[in-house]
Amino acid sequence: MNFSKILIANRGEIACRVIRTARSLGYATVAVFSDADRDALHVRQADSAVHIGGSSAADSYLRIDAILDAARRSGADAVHPGYGFLSENPDFAQACLDAGLVFIGPPPAAMRAMGDKALAKRRMQDAGVPCAPGYLGAPEDNDEVLTAQGLALGFPLLVKATAGGGGRGMRRADAAQDLPGAIEGARREALSAFGKGSLMLERLIDHGRHIEIQVFADQHGGAVHLGERDCTAQRRRQKVIEEAPSPIVGPAQRAAMGRDAVAAALAVGYQGAGTVEFIVDAQGRHYFLEMNTRLQVEHPVTELITGLDLVEWQLRVAAGEPLPLAQTDIRFAGHAIEARLYAEDPYAGFAPQTGQVLWWKPESASNAGARIDHGLQEGDTVSPYYDAMVAKVIAYGRDRGDAIRRLRAALAHTPLLGLRNNSRFLADLLAHPDFAQAQMTTTRIDEWAEQGAALLQAPQPSDTAWLAAALALLAAQGHSWRSDSVAAFDMGLQCGEQLRRLRLHPDRHGGVAITLLAHEAEEGAAPTQVQASVLSFEAGQLRFALDGVVQSAVALLASAQAGTQVHLALGGDCFVIHEPSAFPATHSAQDPGRARAPVAGKVSRVLVAAGDAVVLGQQLLCVEAMKMEMWLCAQAPGTVSALHVQSGDQVESGALLAEITVADSAPVQ
Repeated sequence: MNFSKILIANRGEIACRVIRTARSLGYATVAVFSDADRDALHVRQADSAVHIGGSSAADSYLRIDAILDAARRSGADAVHPGYGFLSENPDFAQACLDAGLVFIGPPPAAMRAMGDKALAKRRMQDAGVPCAPGYLGAPEDNDEVLTAQGLALGFPLLVKATAGGGGRGMRRADAAQDLPGAIEGARREALSAFGKGSLMLERLIDHGRHIEIQVFADQHGGAVHLGERDCTAQRRRQKVIEEAPSPIVGPAQRAAMGRDAVAAALAVGYQGAGTVEFIVDAQGRHYFLEMNTRLQVEHPVTELITGLDLVEWQLRVAAGEPLPLAQTDIRFAGHAIEARLYAEDPYAGFAPQTGQVLWWKPESASNAGARIDHGLQEGDTVSPYYDAMVAKVIAYGRDRGDAIRRLRAALAHTPLLGLRNNSRFLADLLAHPDFAQAQMTTTRIDEWAEQGAALLQAPQPSDTAWLAAALALLAAQGHSWRSDSVAAFDMGLQCGEQLRRLRLHPDRHGGVAITLLAHEAEEGAAPTQVQASVLSFEAGQLRFALDGVVQSAVALLASAQAGTQVHLALGGDCFVIHEPSAFPATHSAQDPGRARAPVAGKVSRVLVAAGDAVVLGQQLLCVEAMKMEMWLCAQAPGTVSALHVQSGDQVESGALLAEITVADSAPVQ
């Protein structure tokens, strides 16, 4: 089946990834974009681009009519769906075929068979693929039926949407009292994400490992697997780090899981790239979870250990070619690990972050032997409309230890400045003994979060970071010390809630003696004294010497209400350190009488109205951003005096959403 111009019905890093391979094979490419993505990297990289609607996904990337119209207008004769959005929507695949377009993915019938998790499990049971115990649900099920079935199955239990994927529409229930909330939450999220609220139940294999098998099938009955990926390091069922091969899977188990995965694909007449996901229990038994009928986010680790381009295979299969290799010809070598770089704050409950990208040099990762798949460029604004993942950092090594070391180096050498992200958390996770010794489970990170583990405590600036920030500020402010004026002066710096004072003694030779005074909490501790100098400071690259030791950092200066800010990247850490304004704001953000949006996003639920009495901790409303729900709760008992939003409203970070008249003498949380 011939085609020459491919429309990529997606955005960000996967759109850029598809464009790269398509261009190398001689195909023309068409990008589509929303209002928020007018100047995005994937738009710039494609041969042509078509605007398809507003900023939200529902107004753009989920609009089948707009994408088909874009294909018609641009002359595209094939569509690659990427992942997410419409990639697993059989109606979209069928609409492409009906419009005479080649759909670079599986047939709609295969997508329907695997897209409904309950139907997929029935198919797998018939094909002899092992499945975990559960209740597969029925369209007429109500909460009472699901509750009764859940009680019969026992706990822990996972309530799952029968549609969709990506960890959405899932809730855990550990006891009977958890079931009503889990059912309500899973159904609400499923309706929002997939437009379908039907649910199923599955016994949760606690402390298991998430292992998935990459499969490929052609239009001629051929099917192979390309080995496994270990995706056990997850947070709230969202993958964080993936690797291939799995450190716990041996040759015999790999062969067994591979056979089951190929059988699963053949059972539904599959074609193209797909991933069969398994959960492996403590005894090493594997159970079918679901099949993702698309290319996975983590496909690069498979590419690195096989030496194959999976997007190229997708295009060749879609063109009607047989699979390039037979199962016996596929070889695995080395180890690859991928870390997902998210715009989120791991030290504030993984809250999504938005803002402008001030510094991003992905080419720096090549110096550490790593690959970065991304769709970012400096000056971009990360918005609340889409997924929080902004890039993938992937490293390859001769063995697992080699790959871990290279990935940590790549994260340190490729800072993302301008908005908070999880880069330091990823590096610390890679170094954690549980990960290094392959002892992770799918719930380990969530357990750490509940325990307040050290891994999730925000790092504090080192003495070197404070000194580097001070030198950057001095250099940017044009201090010249080769003069008759060598008077000492003080500088105050702040990072978050932490304050540090420095005393500077410039000399006539371009250097400065800096005394970093002790923290107030370290009463009696000796101050730190160093001889410092700025060697160069150009285009954000700061080279400086401390007591004769030359070091480097990225330092970007920006003005803000709080004063001059230094966005600093040093040794894998990123901080925003500023010299406070002489006229600080007097209001407090911690006002129990005002509920403000924690991030920019959409108000998904409002549970109170003006005049309602509320108690301490009561849920008021929910803001959704980047696939995450954040509930605002009453910080004190009182009465709702004003409500400034309604469900569906888009709000900016810090926007006033509700006001509460706090009861007299009320305790504040």
